[in-house]
Amino acid sequence: MSAAQPSPPRHWVVIPAAGVGRRFGGNTPKQYLELAGAMVIDQVLGQFVEHDAISGCVVALSADDGYWPDSRYAQHPRVQRAPGGRERCHSVANALAALTPLADDTDWVLVHDAARPCLRRQDLDALLEVLRDEPVGALLAVPVHDTVKRSRDGRHVEGTVPRAALWRAYTPQAFRLGLLRDALREADRRQQAVTDDASAVELLGLQPRLVEGHGDNIKITRPEDLPLARFFLEQQGRPCG
Repeated sequence: MSAAQPSPPRHWVVIPAAGVGRRFGGNTPKQYLELAGAMVIDQVLGQFVEHDAISGCVVALSADDGYWPDSRYAQHPRVQRAPGGRERCHSVANALAALTPLADDTDWVLVHDAARPCLRRQDLDALLEVLRDEPVGALLAVPVHDTVKRSRDGRHVEGTVPRAALWRAYTPQAFRLGLLRDALREADRRQQAVTDDASAVELLGLQPRLVEGHGDNIKITRPEDLPLARFFLEQQGRPCG
């Protein structure tokens, strides 16, 4: 009798959503603002909950979050809550801990920003396809097309940065659960601040794969980003409301 074949890795989604959006301003965290008939975070979750390849989602929320119960996915069977952390990386680590009883260390975890609602289905599918044969992990990204200036004092140009090898890192960023957990622990041990998950994996000497996506996968950071995101959703023909 031949040995049983191992099950293919599953795909899970982690959404760190404990931030308060200080740069955006206002009293309501940006992930709970209204966007095209739904909350921003619901626009985000809908892309994953309705995807057949996604096994489930974990949303990391602050302890005093009073907005989450109004989400259309707050009671969804494929969405669970985890405690948020002091920084984004801590929220991701807490979400991974919540996933551990459900997932295998070899399963893929896609980490996506709670304020990045314009992810295209085709970009998500392209990322999932790359993961079939990718040993390290991958992230959506876009080549830098603007001229980039460097400044020490924030007022004067010190020089121009060559842009040929520069990419803008977007999300989702996908890594094996066990690898990402170890990478975040190592970053914490080194007291190394990491602003995305790929940075933590890079600290281990690994090179994640870049998957070129679309530039409309913006992160809502400032008030002017909200109408821009609404425009992009309309252009994509995404159902709203």
